[in-house]
Amino acid sequence: QRKALASVTLLVPWMIWKHMNECVFDNASPSIATLVGRIKDEASSWATAGALGLRTVL
Repeated sequence: QRKALASVTLLVPWMIWKHMNECVFDNASPSIATLVGRIKDEASSWATAGALGLRTVL
């Protein structure tokens, strides 16, 4: 669980940052639903790539 928490601690702020940049620079509309969906997708990708702790969260 410690590894999962560490991964989530990195993943969530990173995805918020990316979403914010899309809103500022690409004129995308801010959307919590979109952000949460992208976080889930990215977490799944990280788990597939070897972040095994994230599998317990998913």
